[in-house]
Amino acid sequence: MLKSIIGKKICMTQIFDKNGNIVPVTLVKAGPCIVTNIRTVENNGYCAVQLAFDDIEEKKLNRSNIGFFKKKKISFKKVLKEFKTDNSDDFVIGQEVKVDVFKVGDYVDVRAISKGKGYAGVIKRYNFAMQPKTHGQSDKRRSRGSSGAQGPQRVFKGTRMPGHLGNKYVTIQNLCIVDVCLENNTLLIGGSVPSVRSGLLFISYAVKI
Repeated sequence: MLKSIIGKKICMTQIFDKNGNIVPVTLVKAGPCIVTNIRTVENNGYCAVQLAFDDIEEKKLNRSNIGFFKKKKISFKKVLKEFKTDNSDDFVIGQEVKVDVFKVGDYVDVRAISKGKGYAGVIKRYNFAMQPKTHGQSDKRRSRGSSGAQGPQRVFKGTRMPGHLGNKYVTIQNLCIVDVCLENNTLLIGGSVPSVRSGLLFISYAVKI
């Protein structure tokens, strides 16, 4: 069984557990997704299922995607994503995948694009400490200081410097499913997840570490 789904982040909120403790959760609209392609070891060398999510108008798709959905006899979707599985023989094109693939207590990994925060210095980007106020400096407290050793006469690749912060794929692992609502196709996931509101989330089953 495929225990993966595509969803959208709605908002973050909090609930009370049975002991009266506050539990921070993220409300996610997950699915329903449609199976659009099936990968097998015989044909592709690996087992995977491609899911489609989020309706879209035909005029907003390119010709290749329009032809793809018409060939599969599936309504037009905005997002296509493959998820690996142990056995893809149990799926058929057009099959619907809903939130009932998860249950309360399951642990999931959530992958998404993090919030973009623009150009940032090393203090905000890498949690560098500020430089001292004394010893004659007045306007360099937030600078990064030396770029490296004097001997090589060059800056090594990977040296932490100011640059673009966020706006890249991030995976948060081992988040617990707090609640599953089949009527509204929503999940309550314990803790925070990456992305902005209405941002895409790729949710996959994970074994608790």
